[in-house]
Amino acid sequence: MDIRLFDASTDFEAVRGWISDERTHMLWCAGRLPFGYGPDEFVSFLEGIHSKNGDVPYVAVSDGKPVGFYSYSASDSEGMLKFVVVDPSMRGQGIGSEMLRLAAARAFEDPSISAVHLNVFSSNLPARKCYEKVGFVERNITPSAFSFGSESWARVNMILYRSAL
Repeated sequence: MDIRLFDASTDFEAVRGWISDERTHMLWCAGRLPFGYGPDEFVSFLEGIHSKNGDVPYVAVSDGKPVGFYSYSASDSEGMLKFVVVDPSMRGQGIGSEMLRLAAARAFEDPSISAVHLNVFSSNLPARKCYEKVGFVERNITPSAFSFGSESWARVNMILYRSAL
């Protein structure tokens, strides 16, 4: 597996296709993008988070095909992974774990970064298990951070320290 910069012209359709229902969409982006977004909306969104936080979008590629996506930014001594998603047809095969390890290793190439963190909703158990498998540990929880329909989701901040990788 390789990690490379996201290219909307070649990667958008694959990434967009991994989110097939509104609940999964909300678990992924917490409503920061409208469900059913198009390529122009996605590019505009990515440009916005880059301008605001310095986020850079990446794809994980296996056999020339995108299999995962995330964005990354850093501030002070911590990096942050956001919008992590893996091709659903590839889940359960270690793709997500490998992508996260590579993303963290890339972050830790910067000697000022001592940890990488991310947020995940409490109800997203498969993602939480994947993060824990890589070495992320729960740092804090914000109860009732997001609502979807009749559900209320806590936001779990998880962190991976350089020494754990």
